[in-house]
Amino acid sequence: MTSIACVTLEVDDPGAAEHFCTTAFGLAGQVRLRAAQAPTAGFRGFTLSLVTSQPGNVDALFEAAVTAGATVLKPAAKSLWGYGGVVRAPDGTIWQLASSSKKDSGPAAREFDEIVLLLGVEDVKASKRFYVEHGLPVAKSFGGKYVEFETGSGPVKLSLYKRRGLAKVAGVSPEGTGSHRLVIGADTGAFTDPDGFAWEPVSQTASR
Repeated sequence: MTSIACVTLEVDDPGAAEHFCTTAFGLAGQVRLRAAQAPTAGFRGFTLSLVTSQPGNVDALFEAAVTAGATVLKPAAKSLWGYGGVVRAPDGTIWQLASSSKKDSGPAAREFDEIVLLLGVEDVKASKRFYVEHGLPVAKSFGGKYVEFETGSGPVKLSLYKRRGLAKVAGVSPEGTGSHRLVIGADTGAFTDPDGFAWEPVSQTASR
């Protein structure tokens, strides 16, 4: 089973991006950073989600992100599925902060249970087939709209979403061009998926 060890964000200023990730979310090795000047404009086609156990944790992460310089795309609020909000980091990465719970069960803390990488793709069924062929078993699938994969014990989970639908969830226009500025580090060989998302062996990702 393919396991995702980390994601690498390509940013203009790695030092500033590291300060944000550490200050806002307390992230360590799960999200790596490296300098890149690759042109990009508009929606980069993915979001990163921090999934927490309760709304209070969402609020704590949300407040820390805004204090660290994030822009609010969607204020934290209740919804049919739970509670959450969306921010854009100073480096341009869109972060969803979410909980399936609508009620706190304990004191709020700036902590999360899992990181989910959501890739916005043009053809969910075709991308699903591609990833199954590359060793990712399907955990959940909802037709041509959403797929969640089994990624073992790795710290980052992977899901596919229709690109326009993901942009709507994030509160941005689906239009975008240029680099995704994202590299997925896994226990697999190097490849690029049908939507241009790049995968590298985690050892190669770490070496740059």
